[in-house]
Amino acid sequence: MPKHKIKGIVVSHKMDKTAVILVEKVKAHPRYLKRMKISTRYQAHDPENKYQVGDKVVIEECRPLSKNKSWIIIGKIHDSSTNKVKNS
Repeated sequence: MPKHKIKGIVVSHKMDKTAVILVEKVKAHPRYLKRMKISTRYQAHDPENKYQVGDKVVIEECRPLSKNKSWIIIGKIHDSSTNKVKNS
């Protein structure tokens, strides 16, 4: 069975080898069908502490590494708008 992969944004990296990832999804209300934005925070393993707040990353589920941590960061999503060349 394939492992789940989710895209999110790093919102905290104050812990050693752990980052908190915010994942947002849109869900429809079961009766009224109004779409709502649902956000979930995941603690993910960051072994090299290289991801900073604001980075867009992909996380993948893994075996439980601690009480709250069962995801690992597998990569950073490069945004085309941040690759602009700055003139000095």
